[in-house]
Amino acid sequence: MDFTPKPSAEWSANFEGIIDAAMQAKQQAEPRRNYIGASRVGEECLRKLGFEFHGTPKDPDREFKGRTLRIFERGHTGEDNMAARLRLAGFQLVTHKPDGKQIGFATAWSDEAQAFQFSGHLDGVVTEAPYASGLVCPALWENKVLGEKSFKELYRLGVRAAKPVYFAQMQLYMAYLDLAANPALFTAENANTGEIYAERVPFDAAAAQAASDKGVKVVQSRTPFELPRCAKAATDYRCKMCDYPGTCWAEPEAAPAADAPGNWKFGQ
Repeated sequence: MDFTPKPSAEWSANFEGIIDAAMQAKQQAEPRRNYIGASRVGEECLRKLGFEFHGTPKDPDREFKGRTLRIFERGHTGEDNMAARLRLAGFQLVTHKPDGKQIGFATAWSDEAQAFQFSGHLDGVVTEAPYASGLVCPALWENKVLGEKSFKELYRLGVRAAKPVYFAQMQLYMAYLDLAANPALFTAENANTGEIYAERVPFDAAAAQAASDKGVKVVQSRTPFELPRCAKAATDYRCKMCDYPGTCWAEPEAAPAADAPGNWKFGQ
């Protein structure tokens, strides 16, 4: 007789549910951000950024599931793995300040919130690179872990066209942290195959200023509804992928916010 325990899909799914429930509870317990991050400013829809900045709860059916949170978590471990590989290959890489904190910038102080309302933290700065790499230092370093489809699109189109959110993020870091002289190093790993994509991303002053101006509009808005949607109808594919479609389209339009009186200039 065979006494070997048989696999149980039901037991496995239950076990996964326990893990995922714990991850969801952890996320829900985290305090909401009272600022807009550089990693989000490249988002196409200003209204969506407004919802995020003002702490609007996501539509009930759009809360991240445990599996999605685990995918996000993989991105953080992927950053550490790629940093170790770069160092192994002879790159000198700084990822934290002497006090152990991440390198970053913060601007737009709010007395009411007692916080800077526009900030960002980069993955690192390459200070020395092997000659064969063709990288000029110092260079901003940004890393992502992507699924197969997203990775292939990046490989085909490049980061600016395929991943405008990442592109805007790097432009802001280069501008605010005085790293604009040399192209940034962008690396991405295919989570399915382990394939690595690398690209040198030059500084674009106009793109950096546009991203900064977008941050101004979001921070100066009184409510998300002052900010324009990127779509004209709730059936738009971008709305279907958004976290706030029910909230966004259920409310009447508010008067648009006045343009900010001038731009944030880098370093302010």
